[in-house]
Amino acid sequence: MYAIIEESGGQRKVSQGEEIFIDLYQQGQAEKGATITFDRVLVVGEPGGGARIGTPFVDGAAVSAEVIEPVVKGDKIYVHKFRPKKGYKRKTGHRQRYTQVRITAINA
Repeated sequence: MYAIIEESGGQRKVSQGEEIFIDLYQQGQAEKGATITFDRVLVVGEPGGGARIGTPFVDGAAVSAEVIEPVVKGDKIYVHKFRPKKGYKRKTGHRQRYTQVRITAINA
């Protein structure tokens, strides 16, 4: 079974047992093993079978997840600023912080 959920302004396809990274949950203060419920489910379906499509959300559907790691740092991203003929160059870096979760159940 799979579901498409809305998380942090985007859509994500998830299935049971899958580990995903979501935007930082509770400012990184969540405890390991805590349960998160995603109730904004757009589609619930079976691979190769039918799917329930919400308008915009599926009534009564929810996806449960367990926190594996409260804070995980993403890859380093470098941002370069440059203004031609002005002698202006800047290089800054950024590492996004995420929460790692495991999808435990999809309730349709």
